[in-house]
Amino acid sequence: MRITSIYDNTELANKVKIPWLGYGTYKAHGDELIEGVKYSLSIGYRLIDTAEMYENEEEIGKAIRQSKIPRDEIFITSKVWNTNQGFESTLNSFENSLKRLGTDYLDLYLIHWPVSGRYIETWKALEKLYKEGRVRAIGVSNFLIHHLQDIINNCEITPMVNQVEFHPYLLQRDLLDFCQRNKIQLEAWSPLMRGRVQNILQIVDIANKYKKTPAQIVLRWDLQHGVVTIPKSVHKERIKENADIFDFELTEEEMKIIDNLDQSKRFGANPDDF
Repeated sequence: MRITSIYDNTELANKVKIPWLGYGTYKAHGDELIEGVKYSLSIGYRLIDTAEMYENEEEIGKAIRQSKIPRDEIFITSKVWNTNQGFESTLNSFENSLKRLGTDYLDLYLIHWPVSGRYIETWKALEKLYKEGRVRAIGVSNFLIHHLQDIINNCEITPMVNQVEFHPYLLQRDLLDFCQRNKIQLEAWSPLMRGRVQNILQIVDIANKYKKTPAQIVLRWDLQHGVVTIPKSVHKERIKENADIFDFELTEEEMKIIDNLDQSKRFGANPDDF
């Protein structure tokens, strides 16, 4: 699997194509977000990731319209928040997300966290939206193997995507293997450990070899693991830097060096706490 361009995609289980590299928007708001989205689209990003909880869907919709890039060339992801889980409330949340984004469909809709006792009914609402053609693909976020198995055992459609915390300190090899076996595309949030990758000596050494930054090395590591990645920044130089990862490949040995940094360490919440 060679990934050599920001325009390269991977195919989900239902044959819908998702870009390997996307633009994350968590905690981004206002004019800097609008300009960040427009700039990312201008240099080739085509996946924009948001969520009901981020409270920035309206700004993202505005930026996409201002970009003048046709809607069908942009892959928009949003997520239903925990307090709105359940069958009817999820359908309502979806409609509200569409209104805020100013679009009549989503490319991917996710359950944000596996809220105990509610995510099965929530998933059934996503299945309904998918069957009606309101969303091109459906998936989950922050689900562990037992949550995924619960959906597979009790519902009709297997999630097409699982967006999780994934970085050198949290490889989640068992989860990655499970998803690959079940044709569930893993997607990484917080791939750069909120900036901490800059200080990991093994990654700095590899970065020096390729004349790249530690962030670029880790994003490339994601892609070579077959993981879609959505780094977040509102700074143009960083947005551009995050996209400059298609002119080199890490060796098998370098991949192992980064893999061996795994500490099963989370910087975000534990999915089992929901």
